[in-house]
Amino acid sequence: MKHLSKLYILIVFIVLLALSISIIFFLKESQNDRFQELSRYVIDDFQKSLAYENSNLLSFSLALSEDGALKNAITSDNEQEAYEILSAIAKRFKDYTHIKTLRIQIFDNDFFIFAQSWGNTSAGMPMWWFRNDLDRFKYDKRPKVGVETGRRLTFKATTPIQNGNKYIGYLEVIKFIDEFAKKLHQQGIELFALMDTKYLKDSPLMQDFPFLNRYVIANKNFNKKLKFKADFIDWIELESMGYLYKNKILYIIQPMYNGKREEIGKYLLVLPSQSVKYYKERYQNISILTRLSDEDIYEVVKLWENSSENYRSREDRNLIDWLSKLNQEDKTDLEKEARYMLQKYSKDELIDIIIEHKHKTKKIGVVE
Repeated sequence: MKHLSKLYILIVFIVLLALSISIIFFLKESQNDRFQELSRYVIDDFQKSLAYENSNLLSFSLALSEDGALKNAITSDNEQEAYEILSAIAKRFKDYTHIKTLRIQIFDNDFFIFAQSWGNTSAGMPMWWFRNDLDRFKYDKRPKVGVETGRRLTFKATTPIQNGNKYIGYLEVIKFIDEFAKKLHQQGIELFALMDTKYLKDSPLMQDFPFLNRYVIANKNFNKKLKFKADFIDWIELESMGYLYKNKILYIIQPMYNGKREEIGKYLLVLPSQSVKYYKERYQNISILTRLSDEDIYEVVKLWENSSENYRSREDRNLIDWLSKLNQEDKTDLEKEARYMLQKYSKDELIDIIIEHKHKTKKIGVVE
C-alpha cells in the first residue's frame, strides 16, 4: 500500500508539473502574441511618421526648386546671392517653426557645390566622389528623398532645377535625423538610428560617434540609459523576431533604407515601461475590432455579404464571407487572420460600415 501511495503521489506530481509547464508555456506564448501585435502597431505608427517626414521634405524641396530668385542666381553664376537667399530661408524656418536644423544646398550640373545655407566656404567642392546616391540623376531626373549617408546620416530631398526646358542644377533640402528622433521621443519612442559601419569611411563628422552592437549611432540625442541596457540584450533574438521584451522595455528593430531601397542600417525603437503601457492602452482604444460586440461583427459580415463598397478588396470580402459560413470549431485560424486584416481598417471605416448598414445612409464625422 505504501508503495502504491508513493506511486500515486509521484504520478500526481508529474501531472501537476506537466500542467504547470503547459500553463507557463501558453502564458508565455500568449504574451509573445500580444507583444507581436503591439510591435506591429508601433511599427505602423513609425512608418507613417517616417513617410510624413520624407513627404514633407520632398514637398519643400520641390517648392524651393521653383524659386525665381534662386534660378536667377544660378544662371548668373552668382554664388553669394544664392547663399544669401538660402541662408535667409533657413533662418526663417529656425525662427518661426520647430525645425531647427534645416539645411539647403545647391549643386551645379556636375554635382559641385554651388551654394549652401550654412556658409559658402565649400563652394566649388565636388560631391560626386562620396555621394553615390547622386549618380542616378545622370539618367533619371525625377526628384528623390530618403535617408542618405554622407558626412552625417540625414534626411535628404533632392530636386533638379529647371529653367524652361533646361536643367541648371539641383536643390537639396537636408534635415538631421535628430529632429525625427525628437519627434518620436514626444510620442514615447526612443530612437537609435543605427548606420552600418561600412559607411564610416565617407562620414568624417561621425568618426567619434558611439557604437551599439555592430552599428554607429547616427543621432546625437539618443537616450544614454537605454543605450546601456540595449548593449546587453540578445541581438540575435531581436533581429530574428523583430522585437524583444525584456525588463519591462520593448525593443523593436526595423530596416533602414536609403533612396535606392538599399539597406544602410537599422532603426531601433525602444519603448520604456511607461510607453509600453501607453501604447497598449492606445492600441486597445484604436483597434476598433477588439471593441466590437458579436452583434457588431455580425453586422460587418452581413454588409460584406451585401457587396458594400466599403471593403478595400475582394480578397478581404471573401475572407469575411468564409468566416461567416464556418462552424465555431473551424474558425480559429481564419478568425485570427480576419482580425489582423480588419485591424488595418480605420476606426471611421468600420464604424461607417455598421452605420451604413443600419441606417442606409453614410454618416461622416469623428467618433470619440
